[in-house]
Amino acid sequence: MDYEKIAREIVDLVGGEKNVASLVHCATRLRFTLKDETKANKGKLENTEGVITVKVSGGQFQVVIGNTVPEVYSAIGKVSNILSDSKSSESTDEGKKGNIVGRTIDVISSIFAPLLGVMAGAGILKGLLLIATNFNWLDTESTTYIILFAASDSLFYFLPLILAVTTARKFEGNMFTALTVAGALLYPSIVSLHSEGVATDFFGIPVTMMSYSSTVIPIILSVIVMSKLEKLCNRLIHESVKNFVTPLISLVVMVPLTLIVFGPIGVNTGNAIADALVTAFGFSPLIAGAILGASWQLLVIFGVHWGLVPVFINNVAVYGRDGVKPAATASVFAQTGAAFGVFLKTKNKKLKALAGSATITALFGITEPAVYGVTLRLKRPFIAGIIGGAVGGAIIGHAGTQAFASGAPGLLTLPIFYGPGGEGFPGLIIGIVAAFLISAVLTYILGFEDPVEETEANDESKEIKEKSDEKVYSPLSGKVVALADVPDPAFSSEAMGKGIAIDPTVGRVVSPVAGTVTVAFKTKHAIGLVSDSGAEILIHVGIDTVQLDGKFFTSHVNQGDKVAVGDLLLEFDIEEIKQAGYKVVTPIIITNTSSYTEITATETSSTSEKEVLVRLNV
Repeated sequence: MDYEKIAREIVDLVGGEKNVASLVHCATRLRFTLKDETKANKGKLENTEGVITVKVSGGQFQVVIGNTVPEVYSAIGKVSNILSDSKSSESTDEGKKGNIVGRTIDVISSIFAPLLGVMAGAGILKGLLLIATNFNWLDTESTTYIILFAASDSLFYFLPLILAVTTARKFEGNMFTALTVAGALLYPSIVSLHSEGVATDFFGIPVTMMSYSSTVIPIILSVIVMSKLEKLCNRLIHESVKNFVTPLISLVVMVPLTLIVFGPIGVNTGNAIADALVTAFGFSPLIAGAILGASWQLLVIFGVHWGLVPVFINNVAVYGRDGVKPAATASVFAQTGAAFGVFLKTKNKKLKALAGSATITALFGITEPAVYGVTLRLKRPFIAGIIGGAVGGAIIGHAGTQAFASGAPGLLTLPIFYGPGGEGFPGLIIGIVAAFLISAVLTYILGFEDPVEETEANDESKEIKEKSDEKVYSPLSGKVVALADVPDPAFSSEAMGKGIAIDPTVGRVVSPVAGTVTVAFKTKHAIGLVSDSGAEILIHVGIDTVQLDGKFFTSHVNQGDKVAVGDLLLEFDIEEIKQAGYKVVTPIIITNTSSYTEITATETSSTSEKEVLVRLNV
């Protein structure tokens, strides 16, 4: 797959890089914040190779790619300046458009999306270590365990440092200053003030010391304010000294301010949210699990699931476990089961292949291909997935399953749900199996509108067309000229393909076939078509007329338009073109000549529109 080609098409169809305020990616999506969403061509993007679908939600223009999103994201960085760390103030202002909910979700997803891959990897490792120690396969005192545990836990321990980087990128603050502020929160002497219970003040102002390891909210609040302070300082401080005076002011102000204000607010807010969710699940874990299991994929579709991601992470940080996330796992396996049900039932070969590959992908936590490509499109399977997710979520909630690390729900991340003693883990396994089987069976029983008959008919019709001869009708009226007599070796040598030419008497070109416009040159002097039977045709009006840059030409079609035989494609002024010093003899080339055993041109000396000009034998 040509990722750079896909990247260029995506950048062009979102309105160009100047229309992009910011871009991040998660496990399957490119998440654009656009300055003007009306400039994006959503329809063409959805039909672009490598793009599964496009969603506009939460203040973001989301291009769903699937498993190859990191490669496409990287390619965008190669073909554009979108991923540059420096953004203009204009882009920030534009990114603030939208309602408060949309802006909030945009902020959360931009901050956390870059971490999901490594967070899942670290979570899996942490879960495997839990299993290994529970079964006495590994001693917690061994140096092997200590090294592996450090690898699994460092992300979470130093989470404020990592969030400082992603938050600074989002709010266009200095990443190194943000890292320094976060580092101060984890500095050994600061940690000692909390652990030893030392009464702390800053110039007489009491400071409530807390543990900031693994915390989420304090550093995000701090870096947001820091980025505003930096912009203010940079406007007021002279250029000759601002490069070191601004960071100085930021550190002197933000570190104490974070410890005095943002730290306590953030930690206490996080604790309150965690307590509220624990209380909700404590009141009726079965009902709460059923609701989350049923609704999680709906939240993902609208992009609002990002509001819960910090909650999951915060619960693990506060309690060392999270009882909310496990129920969402049921939703993932439910949609997987629904896609598998489609795979079993459909007679359509293309849909079966899509459903099969989507099922495998979804088993590992990437559900977008299954949801957007299969279940949601067919409707009933998606509903079956919601029902299966509700049942599975209820079982998991009732079992009291906990997550002990972060990671996207899937087969590989199941170890993150295995805690000390393995309590709740059997309930998780029962829940996801039930969600999968119920969704698959319901999909098979309820059925769906299978496009098998229509597709088979189309395939059969296409096969008949491909096996029969094809006629290419004349796109112009005029004198027939042998291709060898065209005064341009690119055409006369048949290097571009076999065909014929016409010296026109009327300045209009109509479609010689029923098909699609594949190329509509900006200079309007030429047009490319592909017939419904597969013939690729180039009509080039005149010799070297590209130099006219569209002058004396009028185009009536655009790239992608469907056309029938005789539909007007373009008009041109014969006399004006001749007076400008150009010949109007027009080659009609079959550019995929090698696909045919024989190409026979008409033997008449003149032709009119819609008369048979060329016969193609397969």
